[in-house]
Amino acid sequence: MVKFKGKKVLVTGAGGFIGSHLAETLVKLGAHVKALVHYNSRNSWGWLENSPSEIKKEMEIISGDIRDAHGIKTTMRGCEIVFHLAALIAIPYSYHSPDTYVDTNIKGTLNIVQTARELEIEKVVQTSTSEVYGTAKFVPITEDHPLQGQSPYSASKIGSDHMALSFYNSFETPVAIIRPFNTYGPRQSARAIIPTVITQIASGKRTIKIGASHPTRDFNFISDTIQGFLHVASEPKAIGEVINIGSNYEISIGQTVEIIVELMNQKVEIVSEKARFRPGKSEVERLWADNSKAKKLLGWEPKYGGIDGFKRGLRETIAWFARPENLAGYKPDFYNI
Repeated sequence: MVKFKGKKVLVTGAGGFIGSHLAETLVKLGAHVKALVHYNSRNSWGWLENSPSEIKKEMEIISGDIRDAHGIKTTMRGCEIVFHLAALIAIPYSYHSPDTYVDTNIKGTLNIVQTARELEIEKVVQTSTSEVYGTAKFVPITEDHPLQGQSPYSASKIGSDHMALSFYNSFETPVAIIRPFNTYGPRQSARAIIPTVITQIASGKRTIKIGASHPTRDFNFISDTIQGFLHVASEPKAIGEVINIGSNYEISIGQTVEIIVELMNQKVEIVSEKARFRPGKSEVERLWADNSKAKKLLGWEPKYGGIDGFKRGLRETIAWFARPENLAGYKPDFYNI
């Protein structure tokens, strides 16, 4: 693996769930980190607000907007590696405001790769999502699986991935696509099923509201996903490639909820609430990652794979959310789209 010590790196979307973990890890590895967070009037840095002071003081935290081409060029100047995570990711909100997903996800990625070409950036790691595959036509899902835009969100991510790859094909811009499956862990938004259930139970609710229970997912613990990013950035052979980062373990939403309830040792009633269901044709019914390419090309494999690894990751996630100071940042009474 490339030694990150002394490397000048940019993490876009650094205030988010995965981005904050990645930025912190890079600092610990000795990289010079620029952390781009979304500008807001409160000057909030997202999850980086909660980073240890000794970590934050080693970062250059920049407020900006991925849609701003001039601002992005200014921010990227002097960087060697760019981890591009900034995106709108909420699927239900993409039904409400699809135009913003095109602007942020596709135009934002264009700004990154256009600037990378102009500044001759050493490498861009473009963040994809397993949602681009839609409901599995075959399992486990390889990188050759057809792409299906079953929501405006997934369509925008298909567009952003292809925008990035087009710069590799057209101009040899050194782009690698990392395609994480369903990452979970501390700091995740309550839009996702695991934090939704944990925060409801931890806040004392005994009627737990979820959406559809039958779809299956391939859950990947946050530290495994972060290692995937580092391996993709380090491997020269990843340039021009799309690489799945997943656990190669499939489990239904309903089974996941049952495990969480068991681990939290509570008696609850599970209710499927209509408002939490996706439109029928938009629901991704099945996700299960083939991670053999990541193993072969990168030497990466999950440390939290299989049912035992999944339970271990859930225990760590529950422990984090159960702390009052962390739970206070969530609103279990509301369905967050």
